[in-house]
Amino acid sequence: MTVKIVTDSTADLPASVIEELGINVVPLYVRFGEKIYRDQVDISHDEFYQKLQHGPVHPNTTQPTPQDFTEVYQRLAGEADGIVSVHISSKLSGTFNSAAQGKASVETKCPVEVIDSQVTTMGLGMLAILAAEAARDGKSLSEVVAVINDAIPNIHILFFVDTLKYLQLGGRIGKASALLGSILNVKPMLALKDGELLPAGNVRTRSKGARRLAEFVSSATNIEDIAVIYSTTPDEARALVESLDPIFSKEKITVARLGPVVGVHAGPGTLAVILRGNMPASNEPVAH
Repeated sequence: MTVKIVTDSTADLPASVIEELGINVVPLYVRFGEKIYRDQVDISHDEFYQKLQHGPVHPNTTQPTPQDFTEVYQRLAGEADGIVSVHISSKLSGTFNSAAQGKASVETKCPVEVIDSQVTTMGLGMLAILAAEAARDGKSLSEVVAVINDAIPNIHILFFVDTLKYLQLGGRIGKASALLGSILNVKPMLALKDGELLPAGNVRTRSKGARRLAEFVSSATNIEDIAVIYSTTPDEARALVESLDPIFSKEKITVARLGPVVGVHAGPGTLAVILRGNMPASNEPVAH
C-alpha cells in the first residue's frame, strides 16, 4: 500500500522535512499589484516582508485553483494506491474547496481523501508530517486519514501580532474583530480554535506576550510536539524556545518562519506557539 501526502504552502514546512518525507506541497499565491508569486516558490521570506512593510501596494492572497490540485493528483495517481490531501482551515481559505474540486478527475484512477485541518502554519505542518510518517510505515489510506483526524483536536495555536491592521486588511479577522476597539499600544493575542481566529486578550509588551505563550505551553499535558513560529523576529523565537526547554526539550522544538501567504494577514512582528497535546478546557486561551 503506497499512500502519498499532499498539503499546501501555508503549512510552513521546512524544505528538509518536505524532501525527507516526500510531502507534496501545492503553493497558494501572493499578489502585489499585477505581480503574482507562488507562495514560498517565487518569493523569499525576506523579499516578501520587505515588500509588505515598505512597498507601495498591500498584497492579497489567492488559493490554488482546482486545476493546480488536479495536476498534482494526476501525477501521483500513477504511483499511489491512495492520496491524502490535508489543508488550511476552510474558514480561513478556499484552498480546501479547490482541493475537493480538483480530486474529481482522478478518483477513478486513485482514491483521494481531502481533509480540512482546521488550522494553518505548522499546526497543518504537524498533521502533514504525521500523515507522511504513517504512510511511510505502510499504513492504509483509511489508517492515514484516521491518524490525521485523531490528531486535529490536539493541535493548539496561540499567537500575538503587533497590530490587527494586516488581519483587517486581509479580511481574515473573523470573531477577533472584537479586539479592534482595544486601547492603543497593546499586542493582541489570538487563538485558532475550530478553524477560526478568536480573541485571546491583549498584552502590553512583546516580552509579556512571549511569557503568555510560555504559560500556554506549561498548561498543556502529554505534549507530543511543539513549534515556534515567527515572521520577522528570529531572536524572540530563539529566546522563546530557550524558555520552553524545561517543559519540552528545545532540541525537539521546530522553529519555522511564517510564510508569505499567512504573513500577509498576520504581519511583521508575529510570534506564535503551536503544540500537539492535551489542553485542559479551563486553560483554553480564548477570551469569552
